[in-house]
Amino acid sequence: MTAKLIDGKAIAAELRQSIRSRIDDRIADGLRRPGLAVIMVGEDPASEIYVRNKRRACEEAGVLSRAFDLPSQTSEEELLQLIGELNDDTEIDGILVQFPLPAQIDPDKVTERIRPDKDVDGFHPVNVGRLMIGGNEVKFPPCTPFGIQEMIVRAGVETSGAEVVVV
Repeated sequence: MTAKLIDGKAIAAELRQSIRSRIDDRIADGLRRPGLAVIMVGEDPASEIYVRNKRRACEEAGVLSRAFDLPSQTSEEELLQLIGELNDDTEIDGILVQFPLPAQIDPDKVTERIRPDKDVDGFHPVNVGRLMIGGNEVKFPPCTPFGIQEMIVRAGVETSGAEVVVV
């Protein structure tokens, strides 16, 4: 069996263009633009790159992106309050809180505060439970495995009985 190199960047660009077209159609039909809130607390260099790339992808895809860059001194209560406001915001469909968080903030409380239907990472206990039992009610499946599956499908790779290495 020969190896097959999958061009993830090309697939991502194609997906963003397809999503942009679908969003443009929604807007033409009088519907609102989908919205994502991205929250980053502190200044982790790797997180800054990841979040910058998410924001750029949203822009390319035509998704409303709201950025919340909070100082590392932000209290847990302040962060939970912001998440609560975003949970109630009708223009926001998904919430992403970038980890790691500063030591004064409990990541479990943050994960549980995000409404399951707005949990972009799929980390809320309700979503993890639904995923484990094979439920179809998970709005946002965990992005890394979902993305890998999407790349394999789009590349036309036959996986039945195959051994796979993901780098």
